[in-house]
Amino acid sequence: MIDRTLYEDDHNAFRSSVAQFIRRSISPNVDEHAASKRIPREVWQDAGKHGFLGLEVPEEYGGSEAGDYRFNAVLLEELAKVNLALASSMSIHFDVVGPYLVKLSTPEQRKRWLPGFCDGSIVTAIAMTEPSAGSDLAALRTSAVKAPNGGWILNGSKIFITNGGSADLIIVAARTTPDSRGKGISLFAVEASMPGFSRGTPLDKVGQPEADTAELYFDNVHLTEGHLIGSLDGGFGHMMQLLPQERIGAAVTNLAHARQILDETIEYARDRQAFGQAIGSFQHNKFLLAELVTKTEVTQAYVDQCVAGQVRGELSAVDAAKAKWWAADVQNEVLDHCVQLYGGYGFMNEYRVARAWKDARVTKIWAGSNEIMKNIIGRDLGF
Repeated sequence: MIDRTLYEDDHNAFRSSVAQFIRRSISPNVDEHAASKRIPREVWQDAGKHGFLGLEVPEEYGGSEAGDYRFNAVLLEELAKVNLALASSMSIHFDVVGPYLVKLSTPEQRKRWLPGFCDGSIVTAIAMTEPSAGSDLAALRTSAVKAPNGGWILNGSKIFITNGGSADLIIVAARTTPDSRGKGISLFAVEASMPGFSRGTPLDKVGQPEADTAELYFDNVHLTEGHLIGSLDGGFGHMMQLLPQERIGAAVTNLAHARQILDETIEYARDRQAFGQAIGSFQHNKFLLAELVTKTEVTQAYVDQCVAGQVRGELSAVDAAKAKWWAADVQNEVLDHCVQLYGGYGFMNEYRVARAWKDARVTKIWAGSNEIMKNIIGRDLGF
């Protein structure tokens, strides 16, 4: 492929460190992680020791405060090459929740949570989606009502929460002003040890078994003033401000995941023989692989430009939406063709291509469904 100009020497050195960590601490145990349906806490703590979890966290709280989103992107790409579950679980922590805790929290909150966030002793999640709300965040029903003795009483439930089964700290979106749609939502940091908090059994997903996903329940959870993240009733605005990073992170991850499996499929097409020749040499397969490689490289160029925009603080919600839906679509198209090229073997769980295909289907749904992304783009066009 053409040279990517996004990364510099520091990023390439960081990539080498991440790749070495993955080879030593993750790759030998991926089958065990899938069987146990979890990423062990030791993996989180090892990632914390290497400084991978606190890329956006100030040094005084144990982070590296890289000040450059390209380091996030490198980490996402390398994790995605292993499997999508690993990338999604860890990205929720360092790439999604991290900015909420760094940009919206008070000094006391940072001191309380960020050291553990960085060293892996505190795993985090973010809880927006509800059984009845889905993509319509402004319609959420989980409520936080002012308590007579101060603070709030939290009631409600959330569903499809990545890291929900193991998280120690969860950013929860709740309604603090009734009948106000997006204008009455606030964000709270809920600690898993708090009375009234509970989790459902891990959800039985089609793919990504390593990523523990659960429904969360809040039954009269008492929250103090110190659990409010950001401004009261300002949660919807905070989410809209920070969602572009989640979406460009999803695009980076999805594309890296697809490119890795495509590379492996190309090698398979060189080695696999049928009718006395490599299957990649058949005209249909040759043309198909040419199309897939071209499509991923063109998509890479756009995603890289969006990452560069995020580094400059200029990435718009509309451009992030374009990158998110397009990369998810390309990812799923590429992986579906890869399964077909493997033939019957592509439908066997022992082959990475089959697991990747299952893992990827959700990317057109989460971080805002592709239909929602197109709606964001359409509104920008004046419709």
